[in-house]
Amino acid sequence: MSSSCTHLDSIEITELPEEVPGCEDCLAAGGKWLHLRICLTCGHVGCCDDSPSKHATAHARSTEHPIIRSLEPGEDWCWCFVDEIGFRIPQVTGSTRIPPSPMLA
Repeated sequence: MSSSCTHLDSIEITELPEEVPGCEDCLAAGGKWLHLRICLTCGHVGCCDDSPSKHATAHARSTEHPIIRSLEPGEDWCWCFVDEIGFRIPQVTGSTRIPPSPMLA
């Protein structure tokens, strides 16, 4: 495990979307998510590891896109799957309106 992320050059998304409808994969499959994460390489929105399908992690593994950011209100943390480290990236700006979690309904 690294003491810092060595994949910052993979970041393409520096402005968060204004709104997302939910986890892209859960919406396509009729699944449910708990929390939402965005891939900072391509903008794919997936669900967290506390969700049944863990789509954010699955996306990172299948694409080798290393860094996600939380889209949850009040959260601005990022996670690098390769270096296994959490951190903040102040250059990623904006906030995203998200729907309520279907798991909490």
